[in-house]
Amino acid sequence: MARDLEGSVAPSFGEALRFWLMLGFVNFGGPTGQIALMHEELVGRRRWLGDDRFLHALSFCLLLPGPEAQQLAIYTGCCSYCRRRS
Repeated sequence: MARDLEGSVAPSFGEALRFWLMLGFVNFGGPTGQIALMHEELVGRRRWLGDDRFLHALSFCLLLPGPEAQQLAIYTGCCSYCRRRS
């Protein structure tokens, strides 16, 4: 597991796959609940993203039209993948 400048950990493919599958099956609370769950898991528990980066991504996703939770999930997944490849 590699760490970036914020001290966050890049997950392996298996870890990321298990998390995103779990998030897809746990839909209680709708998009708001999914965003809260992503913040708690990705920033607090797993430390895949820093708090500043997550909030920056969330504010950017709120500006775009469409479902914020899905956009945020795609963004954080892409960030984790790109960080793992470098």
